[in-house]
Order: sequence, then structure tokens, then C-alpha cells
Amino acid sequence: MENYSNWIGKKEILEDYSDHRPIAMMQTLLNEENKSPADLPHLYHWLYFLPLVNGQDLAVDGHPKKGGFLPPIPFPKRMWAGSRLQFIKPIAAHKPIRRESEILKVELKHGKSGDMYFVTVQHSIYADNELAIIEEQDIVYRDATNQVQGTMQPSAITVEAKAFDYKKSFPIDPVTLFRYSAVTFNGHRIHYDRPYATQEEGYPGLVVHGPLLATLLIHHFKQEHPDKKITCFEFRAVNPVFDFDNFQIYGRIEQENGELWIEKNNGQICMKAKISFKE
Repeated sequence: MENYSNWIGKKEILEDYSDHRPIAMMQTLLNEENKSPADLPHLYHWLYFLPLVNGQDLAVDGHPKKGGFLPPIPFPKRMWAGSRLQFIKPIAAHKPIRRESEILKVELKHGKSGDMYFVTVQHSIYADNELAIIEEQDIVYRDATNQVQGTMQPSAITVEAKAFDYKKSFPIDPVTLFRYSAVTFNGHRIHYDRPYATQEEGYPGLVVHGPLLATLLIHHFKQEHPDKKITCFEFRAVNPVFDFDNFQIYGRIEQENGELWIEKNNGQICMKAKISFKE
């Protein structure tokens, strides 16, 4: 396997502007009433610094071709595996924003499903030249021979019931996935091109975006606890969610932190998250 250690330390700086249009579009997708908040809701920085890549510079999967900022890892399947975020100060709408990115790690791992590369990127988000968010993002690249985990039958899952403080639902369908892909300018075909997702990448259906699931976790936490100021949030995708899946959004909240998770109706955990906050 090729060694990509020479990519560690590579940096990139992007500038943008926190205009209201993406905020309103995302609020509409989430059925929110307030389309013009003074500050970006948590995780809405993902709606900015989007890669503007011409069609001829896209790979077959709809992503920008590798070898620019990210290393040219040949494994074709790539997914956002998780992030660890620190929220230092709010980002006001209608402000210049800047993202400084650096590749921290490139690791080859051998798992039951095959070989995988993990690339960890740190993003530092500045608003008015003041540090607002630090995010470490994990991107996983899988070999084409890796088996895709599909829908599991309830009898195949042994789940110990977990206590929770709230349980919410948010129906997902192909239109929701298309709209989220549109607002994030995400061309990855596994989210909207069913023949590609099933025939080329071996999924049983369209894949729900990991960042969308993470946004639902923090969105429903804020609905339940609007006065709590979030300081840290981390999430990890552990099983895929497909457009035909029914799932629930759970939260178990303590004094200064909480556990959040996405669970399918058959008991399979799909995303785990931790959140810290102050009053």
C-alpha cells in the first residue's frame, strides 16, 4: 500500500460569506419557522466553503477528483465517518468567514470488511478574523471489494434498551436527500442516483448523508433545550441509513453533557454522538 505521509501537514485556506440564503434553505428542509436567525445554527458552517468544481473535474462518483487538497487515495468508496467540534463563539450572519484546513493524519487500517484509509483534517473557522469553530473531520476511503452493510433483520440484532430523555422522528425520502445534496452542493451519487448506489457501490438503496443525520441530532437537542449553549459536539457514523429506513433520534441529557444517537426501528444503532454544553 502506498504511503501518503507526505500529505500530512498540507494546508488550504478558503474564504466565504455567511449570507442568509443557505441558512433559509436548510431551515426550510428542517421545517423550521425562523428562516433568518442572527447567528448560524450549529453545524451550518457546513453550508459554506463548498468545493466549486467544473463537471470535467468530477470523479465518476460525483465527488471532486482526488489529488488536490486531499491525497489521491485510489480506493473508490469515500464517506464522512465523523467529526469532533469545539464551538468557541457564534458566527453572525452576513459576515466574512474563513476556513483554514490542515491534514493531520493519513492512516491505513485493516478491518473485517477490508482495507481502509482514514484521513483526518482539522478545520479552523474564523468569523471577522476571530476563531469561532475548530473541527476535526474523519474521512474514510474503502476498497471496492469491501462489503456494504445493508438492512439487518430484527432477529439478527441483540440490543440492550437504553434510557433516554426524548425520542424524535424525522421522515427521510429521496426528495429530502436531493434537497440536502443541493444545499451542500454535494454531487456524491450515492445520495440521489439509485442505479449508481445499488449497482456500482453495492448499497441496497440511497444513502442518507452522515452530516444530515448529525444535523438532526443537534437540531432536536436544541429544540428540547433551546437555552443550553453548546460547547462541544462529536459524532461517529457506525452503520448506514438508507432512504427506506425508519429511524428515531434519541437524547439522554445530564447536567453538562449528553449522549445522542440515531437508531433504526429494528434496534440497529447508526450514529453515536456526545454533546457538552453550559447554561
